[in-house]
Amino acid sequence: MKSYPIPIVAFAVAVTCALTGGSATAAGVAEPTKEVSAAGKNPKIEAINRFFAAYAAQDMEGIRSVLTENVEWSIPGHHPLSGTKRGVEEVVAFFTELGKSGFQADPMFLQADDEYVVDVHRGWTTKGRGKVDTTWALVWHFNTRGKIDRVVNLTADQHQMDAFMWANYRLAPLPERLSGARPSSE
Repeated sequence: MKSYPIPIVAFAVAVTCALTGGSATAAGVAEPTKEVSAAGKNPKIEAINRFFAAYAAQDMEGIRSVLTENVEWSIPGHHPLSGTKRGVEEVVAFFTELGKSGFQADPMFLQADDEYVVDVHRGWTTKGRGKVDTTWALVWHFNTRGKIDRVVNLTADQHQMDAFMWANYRLAPLPERLSGARPSSE
């Protein structure tokens, strides 16, 4: 399977692993989803593909076409880049900073239902002090208009991620943090 650098957003699992989708029943058994586009692909997975393509091209209008203006993207942990990013600009700024660490991804699983897409992949760094090499899961939520309004990142090794981030990113000085300015990397 091909690996993708984060400038194409390392989480571009959807680009190479576009499964047709499914949902879990109360018994936990997967059943195919009914929501399929004319091309036979799940429209939520196609929206994630468009997000990654637009991000790679730095196409803000393309990004805005799939994300709600008030999108929330939650990054777990206790490090300078953790927390919930609110709005398109904050999401793009986060990935721009993260890209400086040379994140890569190897897709493992992608599945969709009526509201969510679950993306599981191996993710690792190629730059910076220390390393990250772990399994990630992203939970993408879509509103009733088919736009991404919430994403939650989950990592199998939060301690590894926290240590790497502290070694490679710093907090903004206190006055900037209090004023809401974004921290920058070293």
